Amino acid sequence: MGATGLTGTGGQATWVLAGNILAAALVLGVGPCALPPSFPALGPGSPSPPDPVGPRASSQHSDISRDAQGPSENGVIFQKCSLVSGQSESQTMHVQLSVNNTRTPMSANLSDLLVLDDITGLTVKESPGNVTQEGIQTFRKRFLQVGECYSVSYMASLDPTALGPGESLDLPAQLIFQRPSQNRTQLRARFTITVEEKIMVLPNHGLHTAGFIAAFLISFLLTLAALFFLARGRCLQGSMLLRCRVQHPENKLEPSPFTSANGVSQDLSLNDQLVAILTSEEPGSMLQALEELEIATLNQADADLEACRNQISKDIIALLMKNLISGGHLSLQTERKMAAAFKKQFLLLENEIQEEYERKMLALTAECDLEVRKKTENQYQREMVAMEEAEEVLKRVSERSAAECSSLLRTLHGLEQEDLQRSLTLQQAEDFAQAHRQLAVFQRNELHSIVYTQIQSAVAKGELRPEVAKMLLQDYSKTQESIEELMDFFQATKRYHLSKRFGHREYLVQRLQAMETRVQGLLSTAATQLTSLIHKHERAGYLDEDQMEMLLERAQTETFSIKQKLDNDLKQEKKRLHQKLITKRRRELLQKHKEQQKEQVSLGEASSTAEDAIQYLQQWRSVMAEHTTALEELQERLDQAALDDLRVLTVSLSEKATEELRRLQSTAMTQELLKRSAPWLFLQQILEEHSRESAARTAQLEAEERERGQELVQGVRQRLQQDAPEACTEEQAELRHWEHLVFTKLCSAAISLSEEDLLRVRQEAQGCFTQLDRSLALPRVRARVLQQQMQMTWREAEFRKLDQALAVPELQSKSRKLRSKGRGKADLLKKNLEDKIRLFEERAPEDLADQVRGELLQERVQRLEAQEAHFAESLVALQFQKVARAAETLSVYTALLSIQDLLLGELSESETLTKSACVQILESHRPELLELERMLEDRLVQQEEAEQRRVLESRQRWAADGPALGEPEEIDPERQVSAVLRQALNKGQKLLEQYQQRVREEQQNGAVLEDSLESMETDTMASLCSQGLRLVSYLSRMTMVPGGTLLRLLSVVLPAASQPQLLALLDAVSEKHSDHTAENESGGEQAQAEQGKRRKHQSWWKALDSRFRADLVSQGLERMLWARRKKESNGAVTTTLLLTGPEFGSQNPH
Repeated sequence: MGATGLTGTGGQATWVLAGNILAAALVLGVGPCALPPSFPALGPGSPSPPDPVGPRASSQHSDISRDAQGPSENGVIFQKCSLVSGQSESQTMHVQLSVNNTRTPMSANLSDLLVLDDITGLTVKESPGNVTQEGIQTFRKRFLQVGECYSVSYMASLDPTALGPGESLDLPAQLIFQRPSQNRTQLRARFTITVEEKIMVLPNHGLHTAGFIAAFLISFLLTLAALFFLARGRCLQGSMLLRCRVQHPENKLEPSPFTSANGVSQDLSLNDQLVAILTSEEPGSMLQALEELEIATLNQADADLEACRNQISKDIIALLMKNLISGGHLSLQTERKMAAAFKKQFLLLENEIQEEYERKMLALTAECDLEVRKKTENQYQREMVAMEEAEEVLKRVSERSAAECSSLLRTLHGLEQEDLQRSLTLQQAEDFAQAHRQLAVFQRNELHSIVYTQIQSAVAKGELRPEVAKMLLQDYSKTQESIEELMDFFQATKRYHLSKRFGHREYLVQRLQAMETRVQGLLSTAATQLTSLIHKHERAGYLDEDQMEMLLERAQTETFSIKQKLDNDLKQEKKRLHQKLITKRRRELLQKHKEQQKEQVSLGEASSTAEDAIQYLQQWRSVMAEHTTALEELQERLDQAALDDLRVLTVSLSEKATEELRRLQSTAMTQELLKRSAPWLFLQQILEEHSRESAARTAQLEAEERERGQELVQGVRQRLQQDAPEACTEEQAELRHWEHLVFTKLCSAAISLSEEDLLRVRQEAQGCFTQLDRSLALPRVRARVLQQQMQMTWREAEFRKLDQALAVPELQSKSRKLRSKGRGKADLLKKNLEDKIRLFEERAPEDLADQVRGELLQERVQRLEAQEAHFAESLVALQFQKVARAAETLSVYTALLSIQDLLLGELSESETLTKSACVQILESHRPELLELERMLEDRLVQQEEAEQRRVLESRQRWAADGPALGEPEEIDPERQVSAVLRQALNKGQKLLEQYQQRVREEQQNGAVLEDSLESMETDTMASLCSQGLRLVSYLSRMTMVPGGTLLRLLSVVLPAASQPQLLALLDAVSEKHSDHTAENESGGEQAQAEQGKRRKHQSWWKALDSRFRADLVSQGLERMLWARRKKESNGAVTTTLLLTGPEFGSQNPH
């Protein structure tokens, strides 16, 4: 036999045995554990020691109050151990129950020990306990001192046919004992038996050989048949596709990915999680699980809306091109080429998004894991330091005080760990939601970029005329505004319905918890009344001590049996109900999704017949609103039905258990008391009193449940008011209108923009508008993260105040100063720990929600301001680039004029050329200047005529498209004027919008005109620079200026130019000079003449070079002096800098 250990959270250790029996034991407790020698302790993570007989499974439990959900407090270890032996058909369990009262500072003597062991389904062979008819055996011990161990053991077996493979049987044990300083305490050790099917394999080599040959032949034949049908199917498919292309040459839209089965399956999976939450056996974790489910659902809704946005955008592009075809602006062949290009680019974008998503998820997961380890380690270190400090304080105090402080400290550390875990979970959810948002924005911008790029590419290839491309882009931009408004409506509607859904689910979960509280309260009341009945008879003198103990033992045994049976029945019935609810919900939801998918597919097909984009978007709006409402109504109905079924199940079983407890009190226990000569009148009086108490308790619990339900309904209503779709849509409309005004104002501030620049600015503005929406998941997760951070900040501030009060003994009262030093510190520590635990239970300040909303609003404003600033910076950078290029060209031309003047002066002074020859050289360039001036005037005239024609056409178009006042109906002549005025007022807003659009177009046209004029000026300046460059090259040949001197001359006249720019100018000047020199190298006389010219101008070169060097040295010294003074002035005060600033400014050569 072998064993495999699987350790889970909370100290749960499971041991899988090779055979028909699996024994599971819950191991709780921290600290030393004393076990019998024959049953070694097996904690989480400890390996199972080998044993020739079989593996061991142990269960230990610590002393906790009531429900046994915390670590060991008083050193009592309660364990149920089992040892399995024998063959698989006749396995026997050796079970041992052990109570070890270890020697710890918190230990005390125990009395009236009662062990209740569940043996349902087992056949007990040898047991010293008392076996009851309900499948419970009891063991009793009067007294157990500190350091002693009480253990009992018995042999038992389980029929292999009693449980099926994989089925489990819970057989917990319960310990009830009395302490001198406490009430009766209960401990529970869980114990589970699970049957595992064992398969015997009998090898038969002949059968294996025959099976292999048969399988090989069958698979070979099936492969041939599959290949044959596959080849034939491809041929048929190719012929059908060819036939369809011949019959239907028009482009067909693809089905929407928004209606894919992936989103449906994800939605069904998320709905299954709700059923798992409602049928969970841990009511305390329901709300936390519901929050995680809400975040997952919001992320899925964001993904669905993003897929819907992408599909609508693609359909709109196809619709716009179809409208161009119908208008005769685009040929069918061009449309097919562009559609194929769009499809290819969209597919590449989807692949890129998928790869980026996987990369981001991997990186975020690794980063989050590292952060969890780091913060968990820091938390562990803080806990160790706190425990060491507490141990130092508790060295000289009583064992009871030390035990209480240790328990409080462990409770505080547990609460801090839960708070840290929640904080890390929320931070991880925020990181993932932020990654999803970034990918969505990236995909939107890339989609717009693909559209603009493909249209520009079609224009460059000559497939699309520029005016058609401009018209297509304008229509696309206008339609995108309508798409953004539609997506705002979708988001607002989805946010409202999801808020309503999870508000209702939270209401259902809390109602379920309230019902559980009421059920447990009624059970506790019935159990308490049963015990109280016996104690009242003992105090009245009708029972002696032995009779009372015997009846109490029987009452506790019966109560434990009834509660255990209730837990088992609830567990089994919830499993059945869980499967039943999932099947029912999946069937109805899948049917609803299929119906909605058909309508959405038909809507996608109808886009090819839509007259315009607005009509198509209106169809989407109506269909999506109807689908969302219908789906949410179905969800709400299914959730309510699930709660009703679970409520009926829980109430029926709990009422049955309560009735059994009451029947036990009124029949069995009454008969036992009457047998012991208890008076009937006294007994009847007690029973009537208990009946009244039960009725009052039931009414109280029901009233509390109704009051809690009303509070929950009010909270749901308030939540829905905050997420009202009308308010959200109106807020988004106002925001988009404001941002549209801001971007329009920024665009109008641009002095000159070319058509390409205008297209780029429009694309960037479109990218900014796509980011104005609010995703569903990220704001909700961010709000919870901020709330968690503010709560932790508030709690840490309160902790610091408590620690400061603990560290300053003078702040304590005088009565505490009179106590002993150790006792006083222990009391202060205990009070400090209790106050800290109370802070976790208290609610944060009431204004915390307002602070969270304010922080969210401020963050959104900052994001919008950052977008505006980025857009403005791009516009300013564009204008500065234009100005810089113009200034650079002007500075080069000015420098060339200066060099021309210098060289002409040298030629005149050296008498190389006469004054008339210099004038003749300059006059030779005049015809070229006149030609440039004429060409510039012609282009200006043509531009002015084109502008006048455009203005005239624009006015005619606006006059034709403007809202004219129609003929009034035949009404009373006295009311005709009022009717015309009313009609004018109704059309005033439209007229205003049209005039605003006209002004914007005029501004854009003015910017484009200014850019064309600047282009003319730039071309003219480039021609002048080319002319000046040729003249400088000619004059430099005449004066034979060396390259180094010419480079220094260029650096003087162009001080802001970089070294590569100067070298480029030098190469352009020296190009013709070198060519001229190469041509004249063959002539000896000309070479001698050149040498004479070089000697003639050599002195001028040297003087000019020396002056340049002196100027450069002087400028370098001045710069060094200025830098030294500036460095010395950095240490002065501000007032000194203000006084001496002008002096330094005058010394700055720049």
